[in-house]
Amino acid sequence: MRKGYAVTEERFAECMQTIAGGDRNALKEIYEEYLPYLYTIVLGVVQQKETAEDVTSDVFIRIWNSAAKFQPGSGHKGWLATIARNMAIDELRKHKREVLMGSGGDEEDDSGGIEDFSEQETPGEGVEDGVVEQLSIQEALARLKPEEREIVDMKVLSDMTFKEISEILQIPMGTVTWRYQAAIKKLRRYGYE
Repeated sequence: MRKGYAVTEERFAECMQTIAGGDRNALKEIYEEYLPYLYTIVLGVVQQKETAEDVTSDVFIRIWNSAAKFQPGSGHKGWLATIARNMAIDELRKHKREVLMGSGGDEEDDSGGIEDFSEQETPGEGVEDGVVEQLSIQEALARLKPEEREIVDMKVLSDMTFKEISEILQIPMGTVTWRYQAAIKKLRRYGYE
């Protein structure tokens, strides 16, 4: 995963201005730069690969529709992350309503998306090794509290700072670091660094 993003605050503001004018190339630039970042945030909330893909696509539609409302200088990564997280939460709420209103209260498979990882391949490894590794990592992460897992996903997979996470989740930075450290301690107990 990339550590730094090539799109600066100024460039992002320019892209949003041209997107507001109907320029799809500017949206493509944002898409290519931030797709993995936004997907990771959404997946951390919804915990299902297919749902995360759908919601992430919808995030880019929202970016297109909201381009004229973007306020430059407000931190574009946080703005993008907030949109992604809010849309993911909305999807979970929508799904809960559908389950509650569904047939006879039968709940759908609630495996937490563990089987989804059986379809992924880890680059540079055999498919079987990749599946086993992903399953064991997923099992360890499943033992974390949802709020701990979300912070670990944002910190490790999205390379966000504690300050950015604090702003997005709207909780004190001390709480973010405490939850992150508690999660890391749990993961170490299960043999992960």
